[in-house]
Amino acid sequence: MDLLSPSEELSLVIARTSGVLLTGDVVGVLLPMLLELVLETVPGADSCAVTVVDGAGRPATTAASDAVAARADAVQYTAGEGPCLAAVTRRARSVVHDTREETRWPLWAGDVAALGVRSVLSVPLVAGDEVLGAVKVYGRAPHAFDLRSERVLALTAAQAALLLAEARAADRGRHLSAGLKAALRHRDVVNTARGVLIGRDHVDEETAVEVLAALAQREGRPLHVVARSLVDAATRRRP
Repeated sequence: MDLLSPSEELSLVIARTSGVLLTGDVVGVLLPMLLELVLETVPGADSCAVTVVDGAGRPATTAASDAVAARADAVQYTAGEGPCLAAVTRRARSVVHDTREETRWPLWAGDVAALGVRSVLSVPLVAGDEVLGAVKVYGRAPHAFDLRSERVLALTAAQAALLLAEARAADRGRHLSAGLKAALRHRDVVNTARGVLIGRDHVDEETAVEVLAALAQREGRPLHVVARSLVDAATRRRP
């Protein structure tokens, strides 16, 4: 791997991630690209994985470069301790230079060492005040990661966190838009049903709304469902 200056490393990270479509499938597009980029640019990395924290704060591996990375992550979740979880909790990078000598997380270290993993570097995915997860690299050799490894992974994680945060926001926007469209459809059918009552029963708008509300309460159904039934019935009666 050719040595790159910090500015060249950052340029490579931005160039490789800037083409991600934020409205696309984040797991299917961004995370595999992130794994490829990490393995290509982080010195000492033999495997890598991405942990994403869900809305309830539960971490889960959403992408792994190979079975070793996936198993190493699983060991961490089972033990409830390890550098990735520490990176997420403390919002700071965490380094293990040799799993056979690691004393901070003994439950995790022994099992991971048995997988052939000797070095681990974890960096949190942070966007603003939100911790989205962590990206971590595994090395087969002890002391595999140096300051340059930390710098490159931190640059990559920072860019990926921004993209992931924007993608999540876009996804929330799509759900909001879907909900808004449904609300507008419900409003339209309620207005139509109100018009049916006004024309059929010769009542004013306020009374028509009260009739719809009373029907919904009596039948135990949502207002828009009752309104749809009225509109459908009126449509069927037309010659």
